[in-house]
Amino acid sequence: MLSQRTIRNKITASGVGLHSGKKVTLTFHPADVNTGIIFRRIEGDKVIEIPALAKYVGDTTLSTSLEKDGYKISTIEHLLSAIAGTGVDNCVIDCDGPEIPVMDGSSTEFVFLIQSAGIMEQDAAKKFIYVTKSVQVNREDAVARINPYEGFRVTFTVDFDHPVYKKYPQSASIDFSQTSFIREVSRARTFGLMSDLEKLKANNLALGANIDNAIGIGDDEVLNEGGLRFSDEFVKHKMLDAIGDLYLLGHNLIGEFFGFKSGHALNNELLRKIEKDKAYKIIEIDEIKDAPINYLKAMSEELA
Repeated sequence: MLSQRTIRNKITASGVGLHSGKKVTLTFHPADVNTGIIFRRIEGDKVIEIPALAKYVGDTTLSTSLEKDGYKISTIEHLLSAIAGTGVDNCVIDCDGPEIPVMDGSSTEFVFLIQSAGIMEQDAAKKFIYVTKSVQVNREDAVARINPYEGFRVTFTVDFDHPVYKKYPQSASIDFSQTSFIREVSRARTFGLMSDLEKLKANNLALGANIDNAIGIGDDEVLNEGGLRFSDEFVKHKMLDAIGDLYLLGHNLIGEFFGFKSGHALNNELLRKIEKDKAYKIIEIDEIKDAPINYLKAMSEELA
């Protein structure tokens, strides 16, 4: 039996919200089987539990936010991507502010936290979302689609009309039977044009953004010392976002995601249509050899 997983020990980390600019502390707790991923917004003596599920998604302006009873937790996608990539099924995450910390702008520090806490197998079968038919949503020329696939594959294309973006690959396809989330995707950072930064801040967005937690793009070059981590880091970060958004279905996915200029709003629209169309079934996998390879890679890297 392929087992559900939670973290072994409680672990805490702090950082600054990308958009709010506020310092936030996260505390990760082990959770019982079939708990799923639950965020708890801590507001004084009040605790608001928000399950990490598509139906609780609210604002999708430049990030994915969960909302319940008038309370919000924003920018959850990088953390959820790390949770999906390491195969964690059950975890409770306390957050004492309105936004998940941006850390270095990627998922790699969240992966490190999960690995530092340790990953523990539990006495219950792991569940997967198994895609049974294709579903597609469109918004102008942007596309998000899910297809049946025996494994997990993500294909993404961006189309940014700027000379710096055009220097680098704008398409990528990763079949996680060949490589791993941790190695190929988790380190890809969020990015933006420096010329847009003041406009965003005037609208109370990107208040915590700086060159240490995002890729800054100038008129004709990447401004970060050391440049990009991958030549296709821009498109890989969009893949990272999509993997986090997809985990709002509640389990690791067996299927193929295709995105063309898709963002958080369209990704969430796709999830809701998948659920409405009943385009999946929930399965358990008895033999480890039959599991999606990206999950096995996460296990092997964690134990290495």
